[in-house]
Amino acid sequence: MHHGRMLFARLAQVSREVAATSARSGKVALLAELFREAEPDDAPVVIPYLAGRLPQVRLGVGWRSLGRRVPPAAAPSLTVREVDLRLSELGRTSGPGARARRSRIVGALLGAATEDEQRFLLGLLTGELRQGALEALAVEGLARATGAPAADVRRAVMLAGSLQAVARALLADGPPALARFRLTVGRPVLPMLAHSASSVAEAVGRLGACAVEEKLDGIRVQVHRDGGTLRIHTRALEDITDRLPEVAAAALGLAGERFILDGEVVSFGADGRPRSFQETAGRVGSRVDVAAAAAAVPVSPVFFDVLAVDGRELLDLPLAERYAELARLVPEPMRVRRVQVSGPGEAAEAERFLAETLERGHEGVVVKALDAPYSAGRRGASWRKVKPVHTADLVVLAAEWGHGRRAGRLSNLHLGARTADGGFAMLGKTFKGLTDAMLAWQTERLRRLAVEEKEWGVVVRPELVVEIAYDGLQRSPRYPAGVALRFARVLRHREDKRPEEADTVETLLAAHPGVVP
Repeated sequence: MHHGRMLFARLAQVSREVAATSARSGKVALLAELFREAEPDDAPVVIPYLAGRLPQVRLGVGWRSLGRRVPPAAAPSLTVREVDLRLSELGRTSGPGARARRSRIVGALLGAATEDEQRFLLGLLTGELRQGALEALAVEGLARATGAPAADVRRAVMLAGSLQAVARALLADGPPALARFRLTVGRPVLPMLAHSASSVAEAVGRLGACAVEEKLDGIRVQVHRDGGTLRIHTRALEDITDRLPEVAAAALGLAGERFILDGEVVSFGADGRPRSFQETAGRVGSRVDVAAAAAAVPVSPVFFDVLAVDGRELLDLPLAERYAELARLVPEPMRVRRVQVSGPGEAAEAERFLAETLERGHEGVVVKALDAPYSAGRRGASWRKVKPVHTADLVVLAAEWGHGRRAGRLSNLHLGARTADGGFAMLGKTFKGLTDAMLAWQTERLRRLAVEEKEWGVVVRPELVVEIAYDGLQRSPRYPAGVALRFARVLRHREDKRPEEADTVETLLAAHPGVVP
């Protein structure tokens, strides 16, 4: 097969077959076969497309132009790479006359596509093809296609922060390529995440000997220092070093020469209480006058884990040993507050710590098993977060135009949780909790994600994650999962989260054992 000539039709076919196959093993086999045919340079396009994701985040397509039927081509000719180039061109098209040019690009692309490819393309552009679970299947398919152990592929992905980069290397050089993906100071890795628990007692009961830490309502950061060079990354691996001079200075003041620290950046008011997440996020998001932003909203780093120190990799060590390293490296004021409990017999101690933490203005605690390694990029079962209010990360499926004071703004959000098949099930609507600034921001963002304009509002690509507080779940025949949220309100937009990280219907049901749909 010559270089980079995988046909787009082949991708459309595999996407359809994977969706139609219910057994996981069958899906993996289909993907393995596709990867055997793929060129290394196809991987960065093939994987997101199969997951129903476009690497070009903001396409700004004149969606109305998609409504026009274009007669399909008789035979397939488009390659995967060609489609990607045309979509990139679409994403770059702006300025006067952009709509007409976009319409031409979309028309030409659809005209070169067979009926099957057109269906696949439209599904991609509208977000209807999202297969949230696909990345895990792709790891197994890659392992099978190249003869590499799946666990090694998974670890390489976590260290590279990118499935595509690992796929490209594996397809080019086979299993030995995995050795290249080491934990490297200066190269961010996907952070370890926490599952929810309904109470401290439940979490301690599950985990046994554990640490109970303050859950800080800030921005997750990973700090890499190599001598005098310092980099700060978000949980989405974005480099934000230049926006946080005081965090950089604090990390350069530590005793170690080379390390990777995991923590949270929080802004405290004059009274020592944490300021709102919105203020911290606004500060971290501000690229303009950093000095002025830092003076108005100073932030402090609070570290809770260390992944590497002075040439030693610590990921596989139990948390208790990583803590000992953290304590040697980071002075107490910069370390997270915590208590250690030996197990369920000391749950009362953990409850007391939660109460004190809430009193200090933080949002809850994270309970962490002392014997657990750092499993980056995964919601490890060994970290459990406990918050007094129920919260969920849900995806916006549609939004309604507001009335009265909110006229001209997209206000009432239709909220969805992930389903087992990678789609989304709507659980309710809310416009509560939205400030004017949030309304303005979400109106602009959701208009860009719109795939259909209705009289009442817009239907959007399921991409924007929002954190929702709610009082519980109730049975509801009106909604597809058979349950609905009670008294939902928006806490914040979570631009740092991808839709694949949203909560699933199962997780929500598990958190409310009494509610049977």
